[in-house]
Amino acid sequence: QVQLVESGGGLVQAGGSLRLSCTASGTIFRISRMGWFRQAPGKQRELVAVITSGGSTDYTDYADSVKGRFTISKDNAKNTVYLQMNSLKPEDTAVYYCNADVQPYMRNGNYAYWAQGTQVTVSS
Repeated sequence: QVQLVESGGGLVQAGGSLRLSCTASGTIFRISRMGWFRQAPGKQRELVAVITSGGSTDYTDYADSVKGRFTISKDNAKNTVYLQMNSLKPEDTAVYYCNADVQPYMRNGNYAYWAQGTQVTVSS
């Protein structure tokens, strides 16, 4: 069993910053990718940022709407991914979900796991 637990959401004024954290725990053999998605009211869930393990190099990708403002990073020793969000805008308001592609012990293949979601509200 694999669990993802998020923290760090909240209310912030436009132009402010927040940092989200997400820690994976359980019977984890390998994490190949971790990322952040968000879903605003009445909208579909969308990818915000993703970090993919490539051996000695990690690869990152961002939605165009957050490039230059958000930074994704991870601590492999802690199985934790972070999303540093700067210069926040009201349109960043959404529930943010952490996602991980994990190969559990004693199982083949990768499985997608989701955290419970954390609310980020940016006031104008």
